[in-house]
Amino acid sequence: MKKFLVTFVFCMLLFTVIAVAVDSSEKTDDFVKANLSTSQIITEYYLGFVPWICSLLFPLFVFIAVIFFTSRLATRSEIIAILASGTSYNRFLRPYVIGGFLLTAVLWLGSRYWIPKANAVRSNFQSRYIDRNDPAKNKRDVSCYDCFYRRIDSNTFVGIKYYDTASKSARGFFMERVKANKVVYNIRAEMIKWDTATKKWQLVNAVERIIDSAGEKMSSYPAYSLNLNLRYDELGNDEYLKDKLTTPELISYIEKEEHRGTEGLNSYKVERYRRTATPVAVLLLTMIGVVIASRKTRGGSGMHLGLGIAIAATFILSDRFSSTFAVKGNFSPLIAAWVPNLVFTGVAYWLYRRTPK
Repeated sequence: MKKFLVTFVFCMLLFTVIAVAVDSSEKTDDFVKANLSTSQIITEYYLGFVPWICSLLFPLFVFIAVIFFTSRLATRSEIIAILASGTSYNRFLRPYVIGGFLLTAVLWLGSRYWIPKANAVRSNFQSRYIDRNDPAKNKRDVSCYDCFYRRIDSNTFVGIKYYDTASKSARGFFMERVKANKVVYNIRAEMIKWDTATKKWQLVNAVERIIDSAGEKMSSYPAYSLNLNLRYDELGNDEYLKDKLTTPELISYIEKEEHRGTEGLNSYKVERYRRTATPVAVLLLTMIGVVIASRKTRGGSGMHLGLGIAIAATFILSDRFSSTFAVKGNFSPLIAAWVPNLVFTGVAYWLYRRTPK
């Protein structure tokens, strides 16, 4: 177990240094344009980037570590000696299982609480200094980039044009309430602004229309106070939002948006379920790695590493494919997050049954 954990930490540090070196070389021009000092780059970006890249590659680090040191044990015939002494194969696996559970718990806690806080640091820097210089991600040339259309409950729809996050105001606003597929209420305003004192929206030059069986009633107001189930901080095009929310916050956000009738929440649901499925994958990859590398082969460690990397690549590809089908199609997010684990549970059991004991 000591070899397991020490090798894992070594692999994580090694790959993290490589990832930071590659990332810094790619973003050198952006850092120069931002005119930031080295200390600012470290505290405002890499303090968030390092935990993120570690969490992203965490299962791969575990897998490579298990294969690396277990293959060395097998090459020196130490595993043969252990089994020949009367120790059962399951007893031999016990330190791997304990270490796998320990690392699974670390990643599970990190994914729920710690990594989102680091992602907030990284994504804020990314959107502020990096994405604005990227033509592929800079969407402000798109017509009405700062326009929002929200469904705040099952019957009410709100539209806001040209929202300014600094002044918390917009130049255009409308709200419609629908009943039996017919508009029964409508209000429009030239300008809308968030009032921090009353926690309500203030409308300027508002026109209200109420439609019922008696006909249509129209009223005009120079100023109108409106209490909406919509806060100013909920208006924003934040593509990193799902990564920045802790799991309790993410669950609360999904429930609130579902209550409003918001569509397109599959990416958030996949992220929620993946934060549990990925830590479980650490334990699965640990078992797959040990049953592969514990067999002594003529090819030595190279054969084990090659086979292990092929299995890890297959696992990552299957995870990405299932997530894409859930986000872009009608695949269940829960199933999408857990399908790779279910498939590789069968692979792990098959390899365990075939391993010489």
